[in-house]
Amino acid sequence: MILYSGDLSPYSAKVRMQIYAMGVSDDFSFELPVVQFFSGKLKEVSPIGRIPILKTDEGLIPESEVIAEYIDELYPQQSLVGNTPIERANIRVLSRIADTYLMDNIFLALGQMRVPEPNQAIIDLLTAQVVRGVTALEEYLTADGYAAGGSELTRADCSLVPALYMCDRTLPRLGISNPVLGLVKTEAYWGRIQQNEHAARVIAEMDRGLKARLDGSEQRMVAEAMKQAAARSGS
Repeated sequence: MILYSGDLSPYSAKVRMQIYAMGVSDDFSFELPVVQFFSGKLKEVSPIGRIPILKTDEGLIPESEVIAEYIDELYPQQSLVGNTPIERANIRVLSRIADTYLMDNIFLALGQMRVPEPNQAIIDLLTAQVVRGVTALEEYLTADGYAAGGSELTRADCSLVPALYMCDRTLPRLGISNPVLGLVKTEAYWGRIQQNEHAARVIAEMDRGLKARLDGSEQRMVAEAMKQAAARSGS
């Protein structure tokens, strides 16, 4: 299977962390359709036009949460969804907070950095939702262990790691302090989870993607890919 994924994409990162933690990496390759992605033509690959996209023998699967569920069902013995209905419900709540309140709102707020005149009212509205999300997260997290409690990593951790990474590394680019700081359980969890080998791997990948974006190497890579694609189409 091929996971179309980008280093800095938090939605891609959550699926990669799940794959690493389940120990099924050998069944996947990781690629980014550079030309389509950076030219706004990813809908040529998948109608939704966003990564991650999972390519299987049966077809393409979009949307990170749908992909995550598919992978859990594909490898039930290694799944990361808990053992009882209430455990599974708690894991889904934590994942939903990460996706809906944190990642979605930060992603939209960062879009204001790409317009000539950022709308501060929009940034304030979206970051207020992020604060609402981390405040709720503080109530759901346990004082120790992994996100859902206990000694087993779950899909909740896979969703929270890229979400908290964005709070820590990308929100400050909007002039917003990391809202996790000062929240006792959430700040402690973020410190703890970074010691996990799978979380550390994903964080390193996201750092690599952020560095490439900030130092211009991503832009140079895209320009070269576009040049090569143009040469192929002209030959």
